[in-house]
Formats: sequence, structure tokens, C-alpha cells
Amino acid sequence: MVHAIGRRKRATARVYLFEGEGTLVVNGRPAEEYFAPFLNAPDHLDKTLRQPFYATQTVGKYDARVQVAGGGYTGQLEAVRLGLARALVGVTEEYKLPLRQAGLLTRDAREVEPKRYGRRKARKRQQYSKR
Repeated sequence: MVHAIGRRKRATARVYLFEGEGTLVVNGRPAEEYFAPFLNAPDHLDKTLRQPFYATQTVGKYDARVQVAGGGYTGQLEAVRLGLARALVGVTEEYKLPLRQAGLLTRDAREVEPKRYGRRKARKRQQYSKR
């Protein structure tokens, strides 16, 4: 069993990867059921969540149990994807190159900017009027 952590925005995913038939369980529910209400298309889950398995050609070889908390569903989905990629590298270093080439090992560091005092939002200012 391999353990890895993935983060995105405010979401944190703890991924436990072990050999099996390829089932993904997120917070005690199948991944398709957990993310279903928030996906645009049925194949969107395959393109995002299973992307590390496609990059390493290990579809159906590993089961994953994931605990994810915080953030929204996009952040959670991408946190799980990063956690899966890191867990696959923990299985064997051979997977590092294809995952790196697919851009799956890079943590997306973009965060929401904090609101500043005296402004409406983080950057939005009050409209200037010369007259």
C-alpha cells in the first residue's frame, strides 16, 4: 500500500493506493457517484481522475481509497488527481517520467487572492471620477 497527498486550492486529498481491479473510492463512495452531480459529461471523470493511470498505462491494476476534504469539487477533483499521480510514483520510479511529461506531478499553486481593505474585492477599486 502506498500513501500520498494531493492539494489544490483549499482541497486536500489523502490517497491510499494498492493492487486491485481499478476501483476508486472517494469518501466511502465510488468516484463516479461522488463527483457525478458536478461533471459536465460522463467521460469527464475518465479524462481527469483516471489521467495518471492512462499516462502510466496502469488502468485496472490499482485500487485507490481517497479521503478528500475542503474546497469545492473542482479543487477536490484535481487534488485527487495529483495524489494519485504521486502515489503511482511511490509504487515505482519508472512512472515519474510519463507523469511529469503529462504535467501531472506539478502542484497548481494558484490560490484565491485575499480581499484588501478599502477595496471592493482583491483588486477591484472604487471607480475614479475626475468631475
